Amino acid sequence: MSRRPTANLKNRNSRRSTTALPKAIRKSIVVAKRSRGLVDSNRRPFIPPEDWYEPHDIHSESYDVVVQEPGDGYRHVVSEDDIRQRLAELPRNFTVPLQVVQFSRMTRKKRSFPCYGMQWGTALYLYPVETELVEYFGRPPRPAEYNETRLFGGKWEHEGGRLWKLTWTPGTIRDFYLNNVLIHELGHLLDNRNRSYQDRERFAEWFAIEYGYRSRRSTPRGSVSRRRHGSK
Repeated sequence: MSRRPTANLKNRNSRRSTTALPKAIRKSIVVAKRSRGLVDSNRRPFIPPEDWYEPHDIHSESYDVVVQEPGDGYRHVVSEDDIRQRLAELPRNFTVPLQVVQFSRMTRKKRSFPCYGMQWGTALYLYPVETELVEYFGRPPRPAEYNETRLFGGKWEHEGGRLWKLTWTPGTIRDFYLNNVLIHELGHLLDNRNRSYQDRERFAEWFAIEYGYRSRRSTPRGSVSRRRHGSK
């Protein structure tokens, strides 16, 4: 999704910040996200301050794309055309519930617990990454995290002590977002059966492998691509 200022958003839905929603409403809405930090499954997930998109009463086969500026020191790694092309490759019924895809801006609050992607209501949110495509973590990667990112070309290096570095290239991070982050969050959107964190995450992981990673292997290397961790 290409970058444009919020004044030029293509979205026509009503929007509200998460902080404006009553607690009772916020608790009733399932939120799922791919975190870039440790997740405590015993606590409620951190919800970045985001715009809430009121769901349409009638589903259609179209969805809006909202592109916000990524923020200083950050970049969006896929374009709107990338997203539309990738989603068009999936079975048509998979995108019927989807109403908005937002390229979110990185802010100071979001940097405290940044995400790769998030699903909230009928919207999917994709977050920017550092301009240099280098991420730093104050702890070693978990085995699943290490193996998953390596599948998409991410390279881990131990910088000493508890500091670890994850480095991407423009091609590998694009592949990761289109065939993992995006598909994983879409899996959460389509999951209307599971309610527990573990079950929802398990389904989204399966969905991302089945319709992201495996389909990617049978697609010519440059056509379209995948994501990473977190959710609830």
